[in-house]
Amino acid sequence: MKADEGDNPLPEVEKAPLVVDVEFVETEEAHDAPLLNAAEQVSTTQASGPMHLPSSLPTPAGRARVVTVINQKGGVGKTTSVINVAAQMGLRGHKVLVVDADSQGNCATGLGVDKSKVRATTRDLILNPETAVNSRHATAVDNVHMIVGDRTLVGLEQEMLRQLGRERRLTEAIAPLLPHYDLIIIDTPPSLGLVTINALVASDGIVIPVQTEYFALEGLALLSGTIREVRAFLNPDLGVDGVLMTMHAPTKLNQQVATELRESFPDLVIEPAIRRNIRLAEAPSHGIPIHLHNPTSAGGQDYQDITSVLERRWRLG
Repeated sequence: MKADEGDNPLPEVEKAPLVVDVEFVETEEAHDAPLLNAAEQVSTTQASGPMHLPSSLPTPAGRARVVTVINQKGGVGKTTSVINVAAQMGLRGHKVLVVDADSQGNCATGLGVDKSKVRATTRDLILNPETAVNSRHATAVDNVHMIVGDRTLVGLEQEMLRQLGRERRLTEAIAPLLPHYDLIIIDTPPSLGLVTINALVASDGIVIPVQTEYFALEGLALLSGTIREVRAFLNPDLGVDGVLMTMHAPTKLNQQVATELRESFPDLVIEPAIRRNIRLAEAPSHGIPIHLHNPTSAGGQDYQDITSVLERRWRLG
């Protein structure tokens, strides 16, 4: 139906005046060399330089070193490395606290903690930092305590979104515990959510387990970008303590990837590569780390060797 003339209809678009603020003048720019076509432009593009993983700084005096074990890719041996490095450190007389920030909560199983009897978890620690002292649990290894992760961590990020200073909640929570340990080691989920960012902000250094397979360097490139952002905005002292080569087998592909990692990060790769080993897979079913299950196995020997390297880098020897 057509509107009446007295209904004040909107003005016609074509009758609206144009607004001109600036007068533009076109000029031709002289080029000494002819323009390249698209194919030539692509072919002459310079390749990007090697990714940079910054080395970490020494631990401040009088407190524990805080280390996050991280990789955005799942199934690369993060939790296995946390359990066995922490256990080996504890057996050497160092006081160790494991903080499980993964909702799967597998660190508790591998360290002999009965999750059904746990009341305070990592979620409680982050939301209520004053519970830090009472959130710790004894494990099957002397000198090793842990804060247990469980499925309640899944919804934690939504709760934290409403909080100020949410990236530093874990930093505040573990602060009272720092003088009582030599090492605090944090296990993270295979993602870069708010819980993982909290772990990076709280850390002095990170350890990166990398499976010696095809996508290893791609994962490191993504993680390198995350480290740059955290250093720029949240934790300028964050650095890399080492790169662990995990699930290694004597195949041509594994050897090739290991060689690329050694060439790309000669100062960060920790030797030896951790070999695939059935004893490593069996140990969690017994609720103990490899050093109590079968210390002479290939996995047991490899984790003893890499722990010795980390012990020197962390200056805990």
